[in-house]
Amino acid sequence: PVRLNCSRGFYFSAKIRCGTRKRRLAAGSALSNKGGLTVSTNERGKQMLHRYAVPIILLFISNIFMTYAWYGHLKHLGTKPLFIAIIVSWGIALFEYCFQVPANRLGHEVYTLPQLKIIQEVITMTIFAGFTVFIMKEKLTMNYLWASLCMVGAVFFMFKGN
Repeated sequence: PVRLNCSRGFYFSAKIRCGTRKRRLAAGSALSNKGGLTVSTNERGKQMLHRYAVPIILLFISNIFMTYAWYGHLKHLGTKPLFIAIIVSWGIALFEYCFQVPANRLGHEVYTLPQLKIIQEVITMTIFAGFTVFIMKEKLTMNYLWASLCMVGAVFFMFKGN
């Protein structure tokens, strides 16, 4: 569905399926002449890119906080009492949820739930790899590469048509 903002402040939502570019442009022109609705095909493309990209960007930010909340205490709070590590991790996780919940809400509008989950897992593996190397100063093994390739396969199967 395409959600278009009308000049009167109302939203128009419709599925437009046209086989050719000429018919798509004609459908867009017909829509743009009714009720003061003006949306160019370039603007529509930007809106679609925005709808697909914003959830992924928010998931990246969320995963940075999540990874640090889950594993950062191992390096920075290793000598502190456990309850302090828990409280600090919960505080960091709050910021994670501030990005993760909107990411999932927005993402579920354009992705299926399984697609959203596999996107999140790939992002988690990516962020975790950077965290492991740059923060924890540990080396990644070949097994991490093989596991990542399995994730690429999972992405393929999750996004391929039935």
